[in-house]
This record gives sequence, structure tokens and C-alpha cells, in this order.
Amino acid sequence: MSRIQLLNPRLANQIAAGEVVERPASVVKELLENSLDAGATRVDLDVEAGGVKLIRIRDNGSGIDKDDLPLAMSRHATSKIRELEDLEKVISLGFRGEALASISSVARLTLTSATDQSNSGWQVSCEGRDMQASVKPAPHPCGTTVEMRDLFFNTPARRKFLRTEKTEFSHLEEVVKRLALSRYDVAFHLRHNNRVVHSLPPAANQLEQERRLSRVCGPAFLENALHIETEAAGLKLWGWVALPTFSRSQADMQHFFVNGRMIRDKLIAHAIRQAYRDVLFHGRHPAFVLYLELDPSIVDVNVHPTKHEVRFRDGRTVHDFIFRSLHRLLAEVRPDDQVNSARLEQQQQPAEIAPQQAPISFRSGQSQPQISEGEVREQLQGYTALQSRAPTPPAFPSAAPRPVMDDNDAEIPPLGYALAQLKGVYILAENAHGLVMVDIHAAHERITYERMKTARDSQSIRSQPLLVPMTLAVSEREAACAENSSDMFAQLGMRVERVGEEALVVRELPVLLANSDVEQLVRDVLSDFMEYGSSDRMLAHIDEILATMACHGSVRANRKLTLPEMNALLRDMEATERSGQCNHGRPTWVQVSLPELDKWFLRGQ
Repeated sequence: MSRIQLLNPRLANQIAAGEVVERPASVVKELLENSLDAGATRVDLDVEAGGVKLIRIRDNGSGIDKDDLPLAMSRHATSKIRELEDLEKVISLGFRGEALASISSVARLTLTSATDQSNSGWQVSCEGRDMQASVKPAPHPCGTTVEMRDLFFNTPARRKFLRTEKTEFSHLEEVVKRLALSRYDVAFHLRHNNRVVHSLPPAANQLEQERRLSRVCGPAFLENALHIETEAAGLKLWGWVALPTFSRSQADMQHFFVNGRMIRDKLIAHAIRQAYRDVLFHGRHPAFVLYLELDPSIVDVNVHPTKHEVRFRDGRTVHDFIFRSLHRLLAEVRPDDQVNSARLEQQQQPAEIAPQQAPISFRSGQSQPQISEGEVREQLQGYTALQSRAPTPPAFPSAAPRPVMDDNDAEIPPLGYALAQLKGVYILAENAHGLVMVDIHAAHERITYERMKTARDSQSIRSQPLLVPMTLAVSEREAACAENSSDMFAQLGMRVERVGEEALVVRELPVLLANSDVEQLVRDVLSDFMEYGSSDRMLAHIDEILATMACHGSVRANRKLTLPEMNALLRDMEATERSGQCNHGRPTWVQVSLPELDKWFLRGQ
């Protein structure tokens, strides 16, 4: 090997740029974060050729003093921290002091700035092998303008990895969108090749925030979003989460901010995924824009050079707070929330049963029945017998006519009243807004499933001893975790004991999981305990079994219903949690408004 020597400043900065500057979007992120840290309330961004040829960012922040301009272009120079203890309560977006030096080593960078105390502006740029900073006067109002030209002009090996102009600008635009969502009090203006792409004024209230949200994420997101704002244990969560029916094929509309910083964190992602667990179609991803606010001293943002990852001092508390907040929000969604109609007291209509047709156990009202596992199995046997019968013709009772609909009638329930049954699969109903179509099986499946979960929660999880206890070989860390988590195992209906330095024995399991893969289940739960401080795998497996039972115990296709039975199902849907989706995440009903119907038939055109 050759002799050890110091790297020259330019080469050292170019190496550091490998962590900070990946593409034009990386430059924009660093420079915009500096503008926001400087207190800017307006940021103007001009880009050419996807950001490769030119990136110019101008802000009205506090500016940089003339004497500090050379330092601003140096490595490890920052105004945001002074000592190690400051890292424990970082509130600024940037603080490493590497961005400007790294960018200037791989592009032509000039910085012009002025403070409100200075009589004129000054401009700094770095030149030569040793990156000597040169300062000269330049007219400029209070604030800063950073201009970067010809990215990677001196590192062609890295420039060849850049994508097309369209792709690079797409990444750059996404950075601007995310920062625009992080700071509603700041105006953002973006131009690409002299064409205005975004012009976002400040948003001072929720209405203006939602207007910006609609322009950044699209109006469809806002139309399907629920607003949340909750606080507990020094944590505050607010923002918007989309209904499960507005799921995505990829995780491209997931924005989470911690104290204004956009992050991607496994613990938070797990909590959100857990909240959506039994309302999201398999393979789909939820959409959300959420903000978590907490004391900066209990979160470490100095985990990764890009600062996308964080570490919480009490991760379990944060995880449970996010999960419970979103789980409760999604559970409370009712049809009246979605059709924006007044909720009324539910009245069960009398049901007339057609000859040779057994009644269906729909129940109106808010209360949920308490049923045991034995009763569930008895119901399943009854449903199996019911499905074996041939469909009988429907009997529409004349004694219980459908109420006359009046658009101004405040007594109309959210899902309205049944008109007919289509092909034995759908209910057609009329409400104050127009036509409601309900998937009978999917809706009844959710109702049955929620009743089963309510019974499970009220009676606790029943467990049974294993005929032959199972011994597992684990690591010493896993064994210690299991020993410390015995109470959590007990809450899940399991008894797991430590019998050696690297050995566990499983003595009890939930009744419904008697035929599961015990070893894999215990290992998965232990993995969750060590990573997230909790686990929902046991309940997830139990819920999967209950969902299957509910599916088999629900109304099947071609089952003819009477009008009272259909109306009873609609009332049950209005009183049941998560009734907008079946157990597999599919929608259970859709609303077709009168204006939509008019368009179909070209009325008024």
C-alpha cells in the first residue's frame, strides 16, 4: 500500500458529497431546508433541465452576515449547534454543516445574501483545488439566493448515472411537495424551464391547508380523507388519513413528519400498517399525510446522513399512540360520515318471512351481541344448512311499505331505504343524495366479523394447554426478551417460559390457534417484541380465523331477502365499525349522486 496522506479539501468534499448529493433533488432538499431554517416565509425555485443545468433558490429569510459567508462554504461549519448536548434537542432541519461544501465540490455554486442590518449584499463562491472562498459585493435584499449550475461537471462518472430530465425533475418536484406539506406557513413557487409548475400561497387555517393538500396530493385524496387531531402523553398527532377504499398499489402517497421533518421510520410504518390491518385489501397501501409533534429531546434525528430516519427514546409509547389513534379513527367511520347526512335513531322494521325461508339475524341499534365460540359454531351450522336450500322467490310485504322519500326530510337514514335486490347480490337503496348500492355478502361479512371481535374482546382470549409442551432453541437475547415479556404473552393467550440460557418452552396457546405453526408464531412475536415493543401477530392470526368464519357465516349470493331484511342490514351497517369495507378490504357500498345520474342520461345538456 502507498503511504498515508491527507486528502485535499476538494476531494474530501467530493467524497462527502456522495452521501449528501445523489441527484438534483438532493441539492434542492438541502438548500430548501437551509431556507426554512433561516425563517423564510417565501421560497422561489427556478430549475432548468431537471435541475442538472440550473437550480436557483431565493428566500426572504434572515440572510448570512458578510463575515460568515466564507465559513458557510466550509465543511462542518454551522450556526445550528454549538456543543454535543445540542444534538439532543435539534429543532432545525439541517445541522451537520456539510451541504454547501459538498454541493460546491461537484457543481458551480454561488451564494448571495444580505441581512437586515447590512447596507448591501455579498456573494461568495469557491474556486480551485483547495476550494478557496472569494467574497465580493452584490446587490441583494434581505435573504439568500443560492445558484447551482452544471451538477457533476467535474465528476463525469457520477453524471452518467443521472436519469432523463423528466425523471430527475419528478424526483425534484416530489421534494418540493413534501417540504410544502411540512410548512403551511411558507409560500412555495416552482418553475421548470421558465414554466410555472407550482405556486402555493401560505395556508393559515385548516381550509387553506386542505386547499394546498389538494393541489399537492390531488383532490381525490382530500375527498377520501379523514382529519385527525389528538394528544396524549406529551404526543400530538394531526393530519389526514385516507379511507381504506382509497388505497394505493404502491406506497407513493405516504407523508409522515416528526416535528416538521419528513421521515421514513420502520416503527411508525408498522404502527400505521397495523391500524389498517383488517380494512385494507391485500397488497394495497394506505395513503396519509400525518404530523407528529413531541419534545425534541426524546427523539434522535442524527441517525442517518440524509436524516430520513429517527430514533425515539420510548418507541413503544410512540408506536401505541399512533396505532390506537388511527385504529380508533378508522373504526369510528360510519356511512353518515361519508354521505354527510344526519344520523338518526335506528328503528328496526318488522320482518315478514317468506315461506320456506329462514330469517337472517340482522340486528339494528348500537349494541353488539355477546356470543361465545360455541354459539358461533352453531350459527355456522345453521348458515351451512341455509346455503344448501334452493333460493326461494322474494316476498315483499305490503304491510310494511317503504317510507316516502323527501329530499328535505331530516329523518332519512344515511344509507336510505331499500328499493330492490339486484341478481341476489346487491341492494339498491334510495337516500337523500341519490342511489346507494350495497354488496350484501361483503356488508354482512363485516357486521358478523365485528360482532365476533366484540365477543372475543369482552370474554378475553381463551387458551388451552398443549398436550406436549414445545421447546424452542433461541438466542440468549430472545430468551431474555421472552422472560421479560411473559405478561404480554399472557394477554395474547400464550404461556411461554424460559427454561435455560437459550431455551424456551411453550405451554399454552389460544384455542383458535391450536393448529397453527407454533414455533414460527412464537419466533415472529418475539421478533416484534424486540423491534417494536409489542406484537399484534397473535390477534392478527385470530382475526384471520374469525374473518374466515364470518365469511362463511354471511349471506351468500342469490340469497333472496325481503325489504325489511334489506333495511335491517342497512341499519346494521350504519351502526357497525368499519362497515365501509369487508374483511378483505373491498368496499361494501357506493353512493351515486343525482348529478352523477343526470350525467349518465345527459339531463340538463
